[in-house]
Amino acid sequence: MSRIAALILAAGRSTRFAQGAATTKAVATFAGTPMVCRVAGAALESRARPVVVVTGHAADSILAALKDYDLQFVHAEDHAEGLSCSLRKGVAALPRDADGVVVLLADMPLISSTLIDDLINVFETTPSAAAIVPTFAGRRGNPVLLGRRLFPAVARLEADRGAGPLLVHAEGVIEHPVANASIHADVDTKEDLRRLRAESGPRSRPV
Repeated sequence: MSRIAALILAAGRSTRFAQGAATTKAVATFAGTPMVCRVAGAALESRARPVVVVTGHAADSILAALKDYDLQFVHAEDHAEGLSCSLRKGVAALPRDADGVVVLLADMPLISSTLIDDLINVFETTPSAAAIVPTFAGRRGNPVLLGRRLFPAVARLEADRGAGPLLVHAEGVIEHPVANASIHADVDTKEDLRRLRAESGPRSRPV
């Protein structure tokens, strides 16, 4: 059985969300719970271990929200350089015996432990897989599972881009169709959050 970690990227500046300098959109509530806590809860309910959180901007807010969760943390001092910095930092902090990692975004509160486990299962049953990417309606989404063979390429990523460009060209990228659009439901702006709350029903509104 593979050892697959989970990596939650929570270092971003949230400039489009327009929150204050001391906080981050990741702690905005969805269904009465900070979004980053929902993501962490899904990861902890899955098979993935360890679950590592990358902090950067407003790290104190992230740490306070997650203080009761069984997580590991790594701080990306150069988080202002962009998403690639957080991804490089997180992957470098993984155990040496990790066969891969599921990369989760802190602003995607609808991701479930079932989806995470599905990605792991597909990876384990597809010997040629370098990465597993979920799709819905023919479009790729997040989270993605990166196998260890891609870690050296991750270490070379630059600027405010995640693994997306890497997955366009890498061999062994397996697309895994899923049954709903949760893999596309990220929150960039306050309007995105209002829309997601409305679509998800009364329980998702602030309490």
